[in-house]
Formats: sequence, C-alpha cells, structure tokens
Amino acid sequence: MKQIKHSLLALVVTTGCLMSCQKDNWLNPQLTTAISDATAFDTRDRVAQQINGLYASVKSGLYLGSRYIVYNDIRGEDYNNLRTNGVTGLQTWNHTLVASTNEVANVWGAAYSAINQANVFLEGMAGKGNTVVGSALAANYNGEARFIRAMCYYDLLQLYARPYWDGNGSKPGLPLRLKANKSSGDNDLVRSTVQQVYDQILQDLDFAEQNLPASYADALTSTTRVHKNTAIALKVRVNLSMRRYAQAITEANKIVPTAAPFRAATGVAHELQANIRTVFTTFTTTESIFSLPFTANNLPGTQNSLCFYFGPAPAGGSEYPLISTGILGRPEFRADDKRRTDLLVTSTGNTWVNKYPTGPVNTDYAPIIRYSEVLLSLAEAIARTTSGVDARALALLNAVHVRSQPTAFTAAGFANNQAFIDAILMERRIEFMGEGRRSPDLLRLGLPIPGKANVPTISTTQAEYIWPIPDGEILNNKLMTQN
Repeated sequence: MKQIKHSLLALVVTTGCLMSCQKDNWLNPQLTTAISDATAFDTRDRVAQQINGLYASVKSGLYLGSRYIVYNDIRGEDYNNLRTNGVTGLQTWNHTLVASTNEVANVWGAAYSAINQANVFLEGMAGKGNTVVGSALAANYNGEARFIRAMCYYDLLQLYARPYWDGNGSKPGLPLRLKANKSSGDNDLVRSTVQQVYDQILQDLDFAEQNLPASYADALTSTTRVHKNTAIALKVRVNLSMRRYAQAITEANKIVPTAAPFRAATGVAHELQANIRTVFTTFTTTESIFSLPFTANNLPGTQNSLCFYFGPAPAGGSEYPLISTGILGRPEFRADDKRRTDLLVTSTGNTWVNKYPTGPVNTDYAPIIRYSEVLLSLAEAIARTTSGVDARALALLNAVHVRSQPTAFTAAGFANNQAFIDAILMERRIEFMGEGRRSPDLLRLGLPIPGKANVPTISTTQAEYIWPIPDGEILNNKLMTQN
C-alpha cells in the first residue's frame, strides 16, 4: 500500500472525486462523476452528496471502518497475534512501528483526507452552499462537517501526540489545518500544541452541538448521522482525555439523568439495551449514539473489516484472539458475564471477540460512541471529583455492570475511592473489548502499555508510547517535526 500524501489527497478532494450516497440512503455510498469547484455547491442535491461524502471518508477501512479501532485495541495487553502478518497490524501489536510503516501513513492520511474534505466543504458552504440550501439545513450541514473535523483531530491526537497530562497540553500536537489544502503550496504548516488542537476540537464540537438537529426522522439516520447528543457525547470523551473531569460531568449531565433509569431526556432518547448482544445485532438501537454502517455493496475492504481482525475463520481472518493473560484471565470478568457468554466465541483453541460476526461479507456497523461509554465516563469523572464511593457514580457503574453480570457492586465492597475508580476502569475494559478504547484509556491515564506474549511493556517515557509522524508528512511539510 502506497503512502498517502497531503498534496495528493487535497487534489483528489478539490477536483470533485466526492463520495455520495443514493438519495436518502446513507448506507451505500458510491463514486459520483467529477463535480467542478465552480458547480459543486450549485444545487441542494450536490451539497447533500458532499455531506454524504464526509461520512464516506471516515468510513474508510484504513480509519474508522476498522483499522483505527483495531490498532487502538491491539496496542494493549488483551490480544495475541496469530498470523504475524506485517500487513494486518503486527508492528502495531509489537510496538515496532517506524515512520515508513504503512499503518502509520495510512491512518494519518485517511484522517487528514477527511479533515481536508470537511474544510473544502465548509469553504464551499460559506461561498455559496449556505444560500443554496437555506439557513436551517446549512446549520445542520456545517455542524456535521465540524463534528467530523473535530473527531478526526481527536483520533489523531490519541496516536501521534503526547497525552494531555504530559505538560498540560504544551507538547507538539498536530498541524491544525482549518483551510482547504488545494495545492502542494498549502502543505507547509507547523505543529500546533496539543492544547491548541484540543481547543479547536472543543470549539468545533460546541458549534456542532448548537447547530445540529436534536434528532432525525428515523432510528437509522439518528444512528448514522450526528446530532446534538453525538456532539455532547464526544465532548465527554474529549474532556475525560484532558482530565477535565468537572467539564466532563457538565457535558454528560446534558444527556444523563441524575438517577436511574438512565435515559436521555432531550434529543434521541439514548438508553442501555436490556441485553448487550442486541447492540451488535440491531445496529440502530438508542444505545448506539453514533455508528458507521456497511452493506454488501459498501464494505470496508479486504483485510479491513472488524470481523477479519477479531473473528475466527471462516467468517474472520483468525488474526487477533484474546490472550489468556489479558482481560480473559481477570477474575473481575466472571464466567457468568454476558459479555463473556454472549460476545465471545471459542474456536480452534482460542477465544475471540464475537461482536462482529457477519464475515466474510462484513456488514456489521462500526461502533463509534455508545451510551454505555457516556455512563461509565460520567461515573469516573464523578469518582475523581469526590471522595469515597459516590452514590450516583455507583448507580451509573451498576447500570452497565448489572446489565451483563447480575451481582451488583456495593459501596461497602470498595476499600476506598481508588478501588472504586479501578472498578470503573475495569468495567470499561470489559465493556469495550474490540471497540478501540483500550490504548486511549491507557494513555490518558498515564499508564504504561502492558506487555503480552513476547512483547515487552512500553513505559510512558519511551518513544514507542506514541506513533511516529509518517515519512510522507515530513517529506511534504517542510515545517513538520518528528516525534
């Protein structure tokens, strides 16, 4: 796979190689004929095609279609590598990435391509599109574009920059591209600090929350297009990564009631499903705040699906089973836990995450944000800003835990506040197996990346703790510096 360079990506976007969906159908994006810059915003349909294309860009198998999710899980301690295949994440798993490694270039390229496409769109809307579609629809579309840009920058920070706690955001972050990159002359840009990138992320998400609709007309659209609660949920994640716990509580309180039953009172009525398996069989439940859809005509690509990485043959590629010394062997992950009995499968002597079973034609949705994450993030933020075992935080933890494991936690069962926080973190680790949350959690907490099999522990000070900047960026951006 060839490295992706900013200049080439920019030219692809601006010459109109835009992805579109069938009208009123967000599941099957297809390549459209070229649309020139002069006419791309002339009609409502053309503008709608481009907003569809923004979603198609992040659905790339090299990014949120699967690989970004996979890489963030296999960096941690819970998975073994069976195939030793350099094309399917081996260097990520064993921390031997260098600046020329394909996954380093491909994730960076795919995310920045989506950022540039959002920037092209926003400029086109300001120039003509806002007038063409009208103020209400323009607010919706611009909110979606800024959400997507914010999400991409947040995801890039989790791999290519030091965590926020290291220097309180003062370390080198990312080139903060907020204008359309239309030629190689636009490539040179210095790295903003981690703080500056996070500030922009939150500005974009605040804008998105204010301008996105509260919901859409049907469950499918409310799951696969972003709305106000999606922006709020991502702000919870962002603030937790920055250790801004009070702000995380403020955001989460917008969509989480003060007491059980926990169900969002505004916008989409997000709530947990009674059985966690339902989330991975009926993809448009109200627990799924944001997911990326796939169909038989719109797949993430060969060796790109979540099933391929996490599932056994013949549906999957038998790449990454759970390792016995990881979460599978933890006493907290009990034998009667439904996340063990209903979401794992044993095959050929190995145990596999079975959240994405529909291979080899992999049409499972990619889960980006679930309501259970908001509940556990709120529980953690409350626990970190109070002493002892806070009653509301305990209720939030139990809402997720008891759904899958019938024995509830009690306040008396925790020796102190830290033991309570540890239980919340363990619940996250169990709940989000195969959903790409492990590495970001380790890094935001300032924890080493534990070793596994023959792979040693990576300390917080080692270069391997974060990814290198890809060679292509260094080559094309003369102001860029390496990690």
